[in-house]
This record gives sequence, structure tokens and C-alpha cells, in this order.
Amino acid sequence: MTYDLCVVGGGSGGFGAALAAARLGASVILVEKSDSLGGNAVRGGVNNWEPGVGGTGIPFDLYRWLRDVPNAIGITSFGQHCLWRGNIPGGESLIDPARHYADSLRRYGSRGMGADEEFCRKYWHSVTFEPAAMADAMETLLAETGQCRLLKKTIFTGAQTDRGRIQSITLDNGETIAAGFFVDGTADALLALACGCEFMTGQESKEKFDEPNAPDKPNDHINGVTLMYRITPTATEAPVPEVPACWWRKGYPYAFFAQYPNGDLAINMLPTMEGREFLQLGYAAAYSECERRVRAHWAWLQATYPEYRRYCWQWFAPALGVRETQRVVGEYVLTENDLLAGLSRQQHPDIIAIADHAKDTHGVGSHGCGELAEPYGVPLRCLIPQGCPNLLVACRAASFSSIAASSCRLSRTMLQLGQAAGTAAVFGITNPAKIRTALRRQHAQVDWPTPPSLAAYLN
Repeated sequence: MTYDLCVVGGGSGGFGAALAAARLGASVILVEKSDSLGGNAVRGGVNNWEPGVGGTGIPFDLYRWLRDVPNAIGITSFGQHCLWRGNIPGGESLIDPARHYADSLRRYGSRGMGADEEFCRKYWHSVTFEPAAMADAMETLLAETGQCRLLKKTIFTGAQTDRGRIQSITLDNGETIAAGFFVDGTADALLALACGCEFMTGQESKEKFDEPNAPDKPNDHINGVTLMYRITPTATEAPVPEVPACWWRKGYPYAFFAQYPNGDLAINMLPTMEGREFLQLGYAAAYSECERRVRAHWAWLQATYPEYRRYCWQWFAPALGVRETQRVVGEYVLTENDLLAGLSRQQHPDIIAIADHAKDTHGVGSHGCGELAEPYGVPLRCLIPQGCPNLLVACRAASFSSIAASSCRLSRTMLQLGQAAGTAAVFGITNPAKIRTALRRQHAQVDWPTPPSLAAYLN
């Protein structure tokens, strides 16, 4: 089978690429190994979009589709937080009917959560959604194009290349898929790996990219892993459980509680497991150990904070929330220097997405949570692996330093990268000005401050 575009991996980036290209008239095939689209945002239980610029275009299309489904999506504001007041082991975001989607499109400018409660309450609003509804929305939008063939429960097994160009890929169902262009939306850039692309793993040294907050020497620390879990309110109070000692660290970690539109809570331990421990154990063993830790955390939560005894357990997320593994070396590597420079000082003609999330790492080797003064841009070259001219990487494994990846990894940013990749696959990667113009027509934000026409569209 031959297509204009083949997308491997149906997470946020892969979905965004497939939808953008299909809407532009390209013939597209999207291959996803699991039984649903959405990646971390659906199967990983990270069923919320944190506040941040750039969440227009396809993210807003998804929001509008879900807004018409009862209890499918809502905007949240902060409730309690351990840095402000209230008896809670972390922070919480609660559904706020007074808020609109545009309220969720800013993070930059804070001095930090501990120092700036008023700012965070005013500007930091998230979007929380039901994972099954989000997966349905993604499939529906793809189907509406009439241009995308979706293969779920299908595994990419190999790639055939000629002088760096991908000719075709093979699948575990026996098919060979040829395409003029390919997008790697797998979480670990497995298609790029199969093509022999160069990768980075762990934290780079200060010398590597001249990043001010990089360690003096490179190391194998990566961002921590979380197994999300969900609880639901009950009419009766549970008995006080027995709490096992916290065997993997000095004490039970703080967590963030995100409210679903129906009143349930998603709980995000920060983190459940160190990133390098996850890599050492392997996925299956890491998931099993994270289950054990999460059950212990839930017992501790109920025993320590009586209000949570009026909730009962509902589910583990079906997949681990993995923040970082390996990252491809692209034509340009986004670094902390780009984040600190911001759009006002970056000199890139090919910016195809913008973001403003903090530098945010969890676990050993953490750089902390460094807020940004203004948004920054991601160049198209970060999606182009060196030596593979018909492949774009639209996932957390794109060409970012470890510090930059800690900011870029969020779901709406991945959707932006995917939308840009799908658009570039149609218009060609050698004409960034044309790609940027096409993205503006799709209501994707590549300019800052927000143009009045885009602000009017969002309202």
C-alpha cells in the first residue's frame, strides 16, 4: 500500500500529524500499537492539559468537539495547595464553570508557585477530560477527513531505507507500507531508531550546549515516571487503612489532584519511580512495581487525610506516564538557552510551535521547576533527524536537550508539533515560511502576542 504520509504512533503528536495532513488532502495511514489513540494523554492517565500558550489549532478543535459531550471536558482553577494553605499533600485543580478555554492559554510570567499565589490563581487554568471521550474525539476527527486509514493494535516492525530516505515500513500484520513522507509519533522515536538516527539519553553536561543549569558532567538521570490513578466520591467513609512503610524513598511523595467533570479525581504522584530505575527494570516490571507503590500511596493518603476516606479506588491508568527516555539528534537541538531567550530574542525563521511551560523535572537530578519570563518557539529543524530527509519526529523524543525536553513534553505542545509535522509533510520541509502561513490558516499559534483574529476565534 502506498500513501502520501505514513504516521507511526498515535499519541498526541502522531494524531496531530495525521489529522493535519489528512485535512489538507493527503492520503494518510496511522499505525498505533495499542487499542486507542492519545498516548500519555489517554492511556497514560494524564487526562489534563496544563496551562500554556500555543494550545490553539487542533487542541481547540478537540476541545470544541468534547464540549458538546456531557461530562467530557472542563476548565479548572486551583483549589488548595500545600504551598499556600489547606490540608492537602500537594495541589489540586477543580472544575470551574466560570472559566473558558482561552483562560488556559498562559503560564509564563510567574515567579513560581510558592512565591506567586495571586498570579497562579489568576492565570493558571487547566483542561481536564475523560480519556475515552478524548480517544473517541480523535478517531471521529480523523474519520471525518475521509483521507486517513487507522490501524490500531498494529506494531511497526522494521523500516527499509535507501541512502537515508525511508522507502517503506513493515507491520506485524504482514503489510508493507510505502509513503513519500513519514512521521514518527512513537514515544521513543522507534522509527528514527530503526533508521539508524543518532540519539541522546540522560542529562547533557554544561559544556555540551552551554546551558546554565546543566550539570558539570553528563549523567544518566532522566525525568521521573508516574503511574496515574483515579478515585471517585462515595457516600460512606472507609475505615482507616494500614499503611506500609515507604520503601522506595524517605517518605510518601506529594501529588497533584485533577478533578474530572464528573467529580472524580486523577492523582499524579511526583514521581512514582525514578526515570533511570524505570529504564533498568524494563516496562513490565516497572509497571508492576509502580502498582505496588501507588496502592501504598493511596493507603497513606486515606490514613493521613480523612477527607479521602470518602473516596474509593477506581482504576490504575493502563499505561505508565513516562516523561522522558531518549531524544533524537535533529538538524537543530532546542536547549535551555532557547527557553531563556524567548521569542523576543530567538533568531529562528522556522518556528512552528510555541510554548511557555516551566523547566520541570521530577526525581533525582531534578533541575526544579524554573518558570519562564515569556514564551519560546520550537523550530521545524527540531523535528528533522540528521540524515533522514523524509522523516519528521513529532513526540517527546524530538531534538531537545534534557532540560528543554522537560518543558516541551506536554500534550498540547505535542499536538502542536504534530500539526506542524503533518502540514510540513504536505508543503515540504524546505519552505518554513509556507508552513507557518498554512499553520496560521489552521488557527495554530506561531506568533506571540496572540493576534487579535486568533483571540476572536478562540472566543
